[in-house]
Amino acid sequence: MSNLFTTTLRFNLNREEDRRALEYLRSADGYSSYSRAVIAAVNDHFFRRERMKDDPYLETREKEDSFLRRVQETIEKSLSAAPRLAACTALSECADPSSTAGNVTGG
Repeated sequence: MSNLFTTTLRFNLNREEDRRALEYLRSADGYSSYSRAVIAAVNDHFFRRERMKDDPYLETREKEDSFLRRVQETIEKSLSAAPRLAACTALSECADPSSTAGNVTGG
């Protein structure tokens, strides 16, 4: 008795989402076959649905974490691109804006 289950997967090329799915399968790097790619996608989909059912705020939290990572990466890139600013920020060597010449204070 074989431990294999065989099924047919059809794509209706008149539907955009079917065409897109087929293109993903055809370009699925890292998978040895369509079966491996479909198995990974199905497992990932249903695992995520189960997690979302248990934690309805998971997607929002993931989006917020992703946004914060992008903000942090942008700040780090900016600081590495401007060594003087990075040194100034890290060592607090910047001039105090209130002590620079030309400031007008009311009073």
